[in-house]
Amino acid sequence: MPAEFALSDRPHAEQLAVLRTQIAAAQAERGPALAFGIDALDSRLADHGLDGAGLHELAAASSTLNDDAAATLFAAGIAARFANKPGFTILWALTRFDLYAPGLEQVGLGPDRIFYAQGRKDAEVLAMAEDGLRDGSLACVVAEVKAADQTATRRLQLAASDGKTPILLYRRHRSRDRCPLEQPSSAMTRWRIGCAPSTRLPYAGVGRERWSIELVRQRSGNPFSLEVEACDDTGRLALPAAALHRAVAPVRALHQAA
Repeated sequence: MPAEFALSDRPHAEQLAVLRTQIAAAQAERGPALAFGIDALDSRLADHGLDGAGLHELAAASSTLNDDAAATLFAAGIAARFANKPGFTILWALTRFDLYAPGLEQVGLGPDRIFYAQGRKDAEVLAMAEDGLRDGSLACVVAEVKAADQTATRRLQLAASDGKTPILLYRRHRSRDRCPLEQPSSAMTRWRIGCAPSTRLPYAGVGRERWSIELVRQRSGNPFSLEVEACDDTGRLALPAAALHRAVAPVRALHQAA
């Protein structure tokens, strides 16, 4: 290995070591967990919900617009429930503003609860998200990026712990077939969201939307997958009646670094 490479690599390694130590110390002061209110979900989560001072990642099951919309609304529903008290607001940071406001409002995230921030590139979005987390006055931060390396996710996890604010990091991959969750991350939970066939109705029409959700990875817990009904106007998911006694589908194998 050339000497100049070793010297330039040392600060990066030392920075990662410091971040690991800080994150480990911050885990002792984790925020309250937000339960889904569905035993089939909450009972399988290590914290029986989503940590209110942690990083949670999600990605669409594919690059289709349908799966992208499902993943966006999944994040919006969670954010709406974190911000379900008067005066609570969230920050939604992104590089391309293509959100459909009426759709967000249908899952409980009205315009009075959102601050939008647009950056020119992922680095700017990540920086705005980190600032929002450390401020500590937001109910939740949502950030959309194409890529975020492990150092960036460690910084977000640390900022979430410091600010006692949850962050939902949506890794979008419209133009790629490879799932972005294959990249290593410091997230506490990692979710893959896709569309599933809706409920059949006894008359002509479209039933309530259904999503296939996979918890690809979680700290101190196992992965699992489940089919649920899409968020209602309060951001809450529901378990289809037909799925109450259905065996849980196996999660696709996904090799990734911790």
